[in-house]
Amino acid sequence: MDTGALARILDDVLEYGGDYRIDSLDLGRQHEDASTAHISISSDDEELLARILMRLQVHGANQVDPGLALLRPAPTDGVFPDDFYSTTNLETQVRLDDHWVDVEHPEMDCGLVVADGQVRTVPVSDVAAGDQVVCGASGVRVIMPVAEAKSADDFGFMSSSVSSEKPQALLVRQIAEQMRAVKAAGKRILWVGGPAIVHTGAAPAMVKLVEAGFVDVLFAGNALATHDIESAIFGTSLGVDLSKGSGVPHGHEHHIRAINTIRRAGSIAAAVEQGILTGGVMHAMVKADKAFVLVGSVRDDGPLPDVYTDVIEGQRAMRAQLPDVGFAIMVATMLHSIATGNLLPASIPLVSVDINPATVTKLADRGSAQAVGIVTDTGLFLEQLSRELAD
Repeated sequence: MDTGALARILDDVLEYGGDYRIDSLDLGRQHEDASTAHISISSDDEELLARILMRLQVHGANQVDPGLALLRPAPTDGVFPDDFYSTTNLETQVRLDDHWVDVEHPEMDCGLVVADGQVRTVPVSDVAAGDQVVCGASGVRVIMPVAEAKSADDFGFMSSSVSSEKPQALLVRQIAEQMRAVKAAGKRILWVGGPAIVHTGAAPAMVKLVEAGFVDVLFAGNALATHDIESAIFGTSLGVDLSKGSGVPHGHEHHIRAINTIRRAGSIAAAVEQGILTGGVMHAMVKADKAFVLVGSVRDDGPLPDVYTDVIEGQRAMRAQLPDVGFAIMVATMLHSIATGNLLPASIPLVSVDINPATVTKLADRGSAQAVGIVTDTGLFLEQLSRELAD
C-alpha cells in the first residue's frame, strides 16, 4: 500500500481493457507489515487477458496458481512465437515440472528460453529457430525487491529520487561507501560515461578512480574515448584548450587527427603499447587491464578502431561484461545510460549523474526504477568522488 502498487495494478487492468474484482484485501497495521490483495482479473479476449497478466507482473503481481510454463519453439532465427512472455528486469522464476527455476540475469524486453533445465533471457535478435521459448503468462512469477517504507514523520522536501537540492557532499560520501562495500564483496563497478567527463576537465579525477581500482568496466560511445585521446595528445577537447578554456588555432581538427593517430596504431591498446598514448582515461583503463566497450552511432567521426559500429554486436559485448557487476554509475550520457539500464537487472543499484534533470528522470521512466538521480555538474561530482575514494 505504501508504494502505490495496488492503484497502479488496477489502473493497468482498466487501461488494457480488462476488468477486475477485489476478492480480499488484508491491510498491514504497521509500515513493516505486508498487505495482501487477491484480485480476479477478467477479459473476453484470452490473448488480451494473457497480456494483462504479463503487464501486472511489472508491479510484482503474480497468479495465485500460475500452473506450468508453456513452451513453444521459435519459428525461425530472430523471431519469437507470437505469444512469447515479454520479460521485466525483476528477479523472475519459471515453473518447470513442478519446481521453480530462477531466470539467469533478468533483463527487460527479452524472451525466456529453456534449455537443459535452465532458463535465460534472450533478446529477439539472438533467439535461434527451435529454441524452446516460454509463452503466455502461465508458470511465471516475479519477485519484487522489498521497498523501504516511508517513515510517518518524514516531510516531503527533497524526498524524490531526483533532485538538484539534496546535499551533494553527503550523496557523494554515500556513493563512495557503497562502492567500497561492492568492492569488498568481490563485485565489479560499472561506469557509463559521456564526453562531458573530458569537456568539464574531470578526466584526471576519473583517471584517479581507475588507478584506485573503482572502475572495473567502462561503457561509452566514440565521443568519450575520442575527446579523452584528443586531450591526451593535443591538450584540447573539441578544440578548446582545457588549461585555458579558450579555442586554439586549428583546434577543430584535433579530434579527427586523434582518431587518425589511433587508427594508424591499430587500436587504443596498441597506441598505449607503442608509447603514442601516454595519458587520459583510456590510457588508464588499458594500463589497469580493465574492460571497456565502445558502441558508436550514426553521428560518429572515424570512428576509433575499438568502436562497435554494429549496435547489436555492441549490445552483445555489453552483456558479456555484466556478470559480477554489483553497482552501476552513469555520468553525463543519456542514450548510453538508458541502453545500459535496459540490460541491467533491477537488483543492481544504479546512480545517474547529469546536469540535465531530464537525463536522470528518463532513465527511471524507461524501466530502471532502481535508479537514483543526482543533478549536478559532472566535473565537480567526479572531483569530489575522487577525493573520497582515491586521494
